[in-house]
Amino acid sequence: DSIVADSLSNSRSGAESSTFDTEGLDDEESTVGGFVPGLLHSSRDVYSNNTSYAFGIAYFKARGLDSKYQTIAINGLEMESLVTGRAVYAQWGGLNRVFRWPDQPRMFWRQYSRELEKQGLQSLPIVIVISLFIGAILTIQAKINTENPFLPTYIVGLLTRETLLLEFSSTILCLILAGKVGSNIASEIGTMRITEQIDAMEIMGVNSANYLILPKILAFITMMPMLVILSTAIGLLGGWGVGAFTDIITVADYLVGVQYAFNPYFVWYGIIKSLFFAYTITSLSAYYGYMVHGGALEVGKASTNAVGNPNIIILLLDLVLSRLLL
Repeated sequence: DSIVADSLSNSRSGAESSTFDTEGLDDEESTVGGFVPGLLHSSRDVYSNNTSYAFGIAYFKARGLDSKYQTIAINGLEMESLVTGRAVYAQWGGLNRVFRWPDQPRMFWRQYSRELEKQGLQSLPIVIVISLFIGAILTIQAKINTENPFLPTYIVGLLTRETLLLEFSSTILCLILAGKVGSNIASEIGTMRITEQIDAMEIMGVNSANYLILPKILAFITMMPMLVILSTAIGLLGGWGVGAFTDIITVADYLVGVQYAFNPYFVWYGIIKSLFFAYTITSLSAYYGYMVHGGALEVGKASTNAVGNPNIIILLLDLVLSRLLL
């Protein structure tokens, strides 16, 4: 009680009051509401005073309100309050908080460059390995299933190229990367949420949704077309390796099939699909991570949802985009 009293006296000094709507709250919560206006300076700079913020947490916990959850209005804006002993201002805020011009463009571009490396360059090993083996496997299976005297020998290279361009290097690759990139984003942001790092950003007046999520979305959308093109090239190289190091097919027949009746639009088709898939992976993963409440168990659940649910959306989008673009 003495700690709360000292915090109260410190927080009230020099603090400006704000409009606080306690309608719908019970007596105990209204009592808390009586103190909260003294802790707020403006609707833009919520809990800008560290002493006031410390008092808010101390009071919530002292009154046993750390497990309660209410939505209250401050200066016409919504704030989720009394959640595990902390106030979270405009939790998600909709996409308008994410897709807006950054307050600090230099910091944004710094984060953007880091995400390019994390989501793009660090995904190169898995993309190269998987594409190489898939290209070789497709070539072997195509040869086995097209052993017919009425079919030309170059059809093996043709089937390998079309499979890589139309489906694997865009859809299947994104399903694989959803496990790597999606879980990484959800666990990273979720950990920041439960350790109150996101709360600290909001205290300092930082748009945490914009600062954390927008660079990830734009970086992955930027890198995804490059990964698709690289995957296709590596997959074709894997098929070439089958012809070069085995007697399943000759290199000449394989290369003729790769070049036969090539349609450049199929390259753009894969790139267009990958842009939709990249946005789906990053946005859903960031959402699940940003909305975490609880502890390590909830972060694990968010990571699981960030992998499974985007995969379902990707397959649905693949069906729709195939119908529209082909």
